[in-house]
Amino acid sequence: MKIQYLPHTADIRMKIEGSTLEELFMAGVLGMGNILREGFCDKNGPFVLKSKIELMAQDETCLLIDFLSWVLSTSYSEKAIFCEVVIFELTRKKIRVEIHGKQQAQGFDEEIKAVTYHEADVHKNNNGDWETLIIFDI
Repeated sequence: MKIQYLPHTADIRMKIEGSTLEELFMAGVLGMGNILREGFCDKNGPFVLKSKIELMAQDETCLLIDFLSWVLSTSYSEKAIFCEVVIFELTRKKIRVEIHGKQQAQGFDEEIKAVTYHEADVHKNNNGDWETLIIFDI
């Protein structure tokens, strides 16, 4: 699993990779959590706050963006950062998971307004890994 933050004019651009679709979705949550509070997911376990979600979408790209948008919305409503994902079911059009996080009383380092569809394209690269770009509107 790889997470790389790339330059972007006014937003945050993140490239994520995973050897499986599951790893790609996990990288998205981890990368977004570390944007909300730098390094938070790397050092603040155990993550005891839990929330379940089931989503359907037309393809894996829409599913990932909708999923990350849901995690972001839950982060704001719970004042928490989510860093772990337990996947019960994941296909190219459906996800059923439980996310784990921790409340964050100090607030967020970065306010993310939205997870955008711009430049998002979940696909397999030349190495056979899943990858996409994610643009966060800040």
